[in-house]
Amino acid sequence: MYGGGEEMEQQRVWVPDPEEGFVLGRIVDIGLDEVTVQPNEGRKHKQTCSLDRLYTAEEHDNKDVDDNCALMYLNEATLLNNIRIRYTKDKIYTYVANILIAVNPYFEIKDLYSSRTIKSYQGKSLGVMPPHVFAIADKSFRDMKVLKQSQSIIVSGESGAGKTESTKYLLRYLCELWGHTAGPIEQKILDANPVLEAFGNAKTTRNNNSSRFGKFMEVHFDSKCTVVGGYISHYLLEKSRICTQGSEERNYHVFYLLCAGAPDALRTKLNLSKPDDFNYLRKGCTQYFTNNSTEKSLNINQKSEMHRKKGSLRDPMLDDVTDFKNMDEALNRLGLSSGERYELYSTVATVLHLGNVQFEENTEGSKGGSKVCPGSEVTLKITAGLMGVDPDELRQALVTKVMMTNRGGLKGTVILVPLKVYEANNARDALAKAIYSRLFDHVVHRINKSIPFQASSYYIGVLDIAGFEYFQVNSFEQFCINYCNEKLQQFFNERILKDEQELYQREGLAVRKIEFVDNQDCIDLIESKGNGIFSLLDEESKLPQSSSVHFTTEVHRTWSSHFRLALPRNSRLKAHREIRDDEGFLVRHFAGAVCYQTDQFIEKNNDALHASLEGLVQESQNPFLQSLFASGTSGTLKGKLTFISVGSKFKTQLGELMDKLKSTGTNFVRCIKPNQKMVDHQFEGGSILSQLQCSGMTSVLELMQQGFPSRTGFIDLYEMYRRYLPPELARLDPRLFCKALFRALGMNENDYKFGVSKVFFRPGKFAEFDAIMKSDPDNLAKMVAKVKKWLLQSHWKKTQWCALSVIKLRNKILYRRQCHITIQKNIRMYLAKKKHRPRYKGIAKINSLQSMLSRMESITGQLKKDKEASINEVKALQRSMQSAVSKIKTNESIKVEEINSLYTQLMNKANSQMGTLQKKLEAQKNAEEQERLRKIQLEMENQKKQKEEEERRNREEEENKRKKVEIEARRKQEEEIRRRQEEEDKRTAKVLQEQMEKDSMLNSQFREQLEQERRDHELALRLAQETNGQVEDLSPPTRRSGKQAVPNNSKYDLSKWKYSELRDTINTSCDIELLEACRIEFHRRLKVYHAWKAKNRRRTTMEENERAPRSVMDAASKSPRIPMKASVMSNSQRYFRIP
Repeated sequence: MYGGGEEMEQQRVWVPDPEEGFVLGRIVDIGLDEVTVQPNEGRKHKQTCSLDRLYTAEEHDNKDVDDNCALMYLNEATLLNNIRIRYTKDKIYTYVANILIAVNPYFEIKDLYSSRTIKSYQGKSLGVMPPHVFAIADKSFRDMKVLKQSQSIIVSGESGAGKTESTKYLLRYLCELWGHTAGPIEQKILDANPVLEAFGNAKTTRNNNSSRFGKFMEVHFDSKCTVVGGYISHYLLEKSRICTQGSEERNYHVFYLLCAGAPDALRTKLNLSKPDDFNYLRKGCTQYFTNNSTEKSLNINQKSEMHRKKGSLRDPMLDDVTDFKNMDEALNRLGLSSGERYELYSTVATVLHLGNVQFEENTEGSKGGSKVCPGSEVTLKITAGLMGVDPDELRQALVTKVMMTNRGGLKGTVILVPLKVYEANNARDALAKAIYSRLFDHVVHRINKSIPFQASSYYIGVLDIAGFEYFQVNSFEQFCINYCNEKLQQFFNERILKDEQELYQREGLAVRKIEFVDNQDCIDLIESKGNGIFSLLDEESKLPQSSSVHFTTEVHRTWSSHFRLALPRNSRLKAHREIRDDEGFLVRHFAGAVCYQTDQFIEKNNDALHASLEGLVQESQNPFLQSLFASGTSGTLKGKLTFISVGSKFKTQLGELMDKLKSTGTNFVRCIKPNQKMVDHQFEGGSILSQLQCSGMTSVLELMQQGFPSRTGFIDLYEMYRRYLPPELARLDPRLFCKALFRALGMNENDYKFGVSKVFFRPGKFAEFDAIMKSDPDNLAKMVAKVKKWLLQSHWKKTQWCALSVIKLRNKILYRRQCHITIQKNIRMYLAKKKHRPRYKGIAKINSLQSMLSRMESITGQLKKDKEASINEVKALQRSMQSAVSKIKTNESIKVEEINSLYTQLMNKANSQMGTLQKKLEAQKNAEEQERLRKIQLEMENQKKQKEEEERRNREEEENKRKKVEIEARRKQEEEIRRRQEEEDKRTAKVLQEQMEKDSMLNSQFREQLEQERRDHELALRLAQETNGQVEDLSPPTRRSGKQAVPNNSKYDLSKWKYSELRDTINTSCDIELLEACRIEFHRRLKVYHAWKAKNRRRTTMEENERAPRSVMDAASKSPRIPMKASVMSNSQRYFRIP
């Protein structure tokens, strides 16, 4: 009877679900290529999916663990479920080995970031306390202190995932614990955050406090590991936001802080009112962030129409009224005087007023062009006053540009070229962007100037940069941000996956290779010299008549066959498929496909102003504004604009950042956005799973579980302890000392592993590692005492073992002595036989003549004449034979020749006497023989026939010999043919192997493409949910299984049969052919199921069916295999080598 399906049908599994990510279910049936699963949670509809997308579930799925590596089954489904359970319990932090996953709670968790919590994590190893961003900060500090190496913490995630808040808490932890002795420096480093957020953060559709620039904040320490200063590097401020925003987005916070929180006197002096009055603010959301108390402080003239209708925006972390005071106080503590702070605010107001200058077509003159609208004259004067320039000069610089004619290669005359209305608008916006971006550069420079570092030994850097972005309209900013994320993802892959596995291979650790998707081809597409998208954009920008259409066409032409680049029509989002081929391109990023519209790429890639505006600002009577453009290029009146590539500058900055990250130790914080609505206690599993996959966490799971995240060199560890070692321990080899140290601490050998030059620790053993690496004298002295005690115990155990070995050796020697006696006996017997063999063989030959004597006696008995004489002769011959035997027996020195001579003489004499007797007998019988002539004749004829038969046999033997020769020749010929056939088979096998490797590579590429298609589809779904768009449901191509249910020539198609139907048919049917077909298909499906179950088996430090520790098995696998010898007698196996 066939069974085996009960376990399968009761197996709890995680089933893919587009909304929840994974849901629990049970396997109902295994089909030809798919599995049918019945989801739990009251869902009625069954689901079918590939077996590769199912994962084994634990029986108790409601428990959570701090480190995902401690899960019984380690896969992306259990990772997501553990994060979900912890999120419902307000546990927003989770480890994957030494990588921290942080889920944004969107509400304040009590006492999570208090000073008491900070102190509780000080000096604690990972895993001792619950997961926390403070633990990562403390680990970075301890690594810097022990390893004498600067550290970096990379905070990454989507917009709204909580990167900025995590960065602030990291800096707070470092400064509060180790910056309290630094005085004002600690406070200044913390004060940088509200200032940078005011000038560089804005509200977007996905994040109320989105960082629109990247920053790398360094906290510098001296040799005593005390904070001595800091430094901030910033990257790629989003300048387009200054002039335009989405309907639900805001400009940078500082504009609203001034309108809502600035004192009345300051607002009056700067002519500031409500956001509706400014062109650069009214296009987006004009509501303020306030709370109940600050809302009452706003007067009606400060509130926009949208604010009055819908009310204020609410966010526990934002308040425009309070945040202005915090920003102003932070600037004051950073060392900016009231005059310097006013210069910042007036420059911000300048940008707002500049945006209100409007233009119309100039119909008065014959040259055409544009002019300032009469209604903007007042605004123009206000702007000119704030800028410190003459209003007429500002008007002329905005509506005209300076050109110089070239005649015959010589300088010509300077002319003013009037600008059209749209050109004047672009010039105004370019000036506003230039002023604000240089103001932001000045703010960062001023912060760095207030927190200088002089005696810095090491630093801890925290990287906070915009996460992967995808909108319905994606432009140059999103392209640069996503390029940066590609570089960071590659760094993550190299540092965590590639470099880690190469280190394991170099150190000889038996860790299975983990495959991951390499995004180097996408980076090459963007940054390759000469033909990369950045290079093509720079070349287009340098042309006299640059065109976004020509640039886009050139990109498609250059990379037409590249997998990562596609036409917009290939997008899954309907809105993107309506974009023309020359208006954009689609890039398949590691996180999914993003469609970029290129109409503003050229404009946004140029960071230069035309000569009229730059000259105007450089001649301003406002010293502060003039200083902002002091480093700008002068003398640009050469008839063409100076081109400053934003993309190339960003690529250079990013390269420097990558070099800095590669030179430091690295820790990762992966921030996760739980839902798109940015509300608390709402867990969108599908979106979170996509973020985990895009961040590489699902790829790193298996490596982290099998790998060794902590390690140190034998020599480094030995040097740390050497000064405290007594002389008898100082002589130890570093590797032996490390071994003694770990044994003395009683560590399980499965928790660590020795490489060639380093010792490695498994996940979850950070406390043990830190205890060993703790370098204070008291701890080191205790460790040395434990090592000394263990060595004494070890020496005593070795002494006992030696005594037992000596006893064993004595027993082996006695055994061998007995064996020697046996060997000696057998050899002596052999020598005796060899010496006396010719004599007893000669006696045997003589004794063989006794038969002839018997025949002679028989003949003499038949004789009638001379009978007595014949009997005497026979007796005489018998006496001669007895005499010869006696002679051989008594004479030990007799030679073989003498024995043979005696035998020959006796033989001749016997033959002679036999012949005589036979003649006598023959004569006697002559009479009788005459009667028997006829019989004799017949006998002769028989003899003749025998002779002929013998001749025939001889001829047959000769024929057989000839045939043997022919057969031998044919055999050699067949061997030659067989040899050639084997060579041909080898060549065929080699070609087949190459084809199989090629097919394997193609299959791998196909799987990567399937994974990319899946990510593209998920990304398009998420974007469609946000924008209410439509997604074309194009399911990725699937390969047909190579294993069919039955052979193609079978008359039974079992591909649609259920597993239970196959089993029932085998148990009940009488059709032999059907039984055989069902049996084959039943076993195939059962084999597929067990292969999946083995792949998703329970993972622990030591498998249940292992009979020896892994180190023993690994050592055995590395040892060269002993060649098998031919079978020998058991006696020879009794002799073995003494160790």
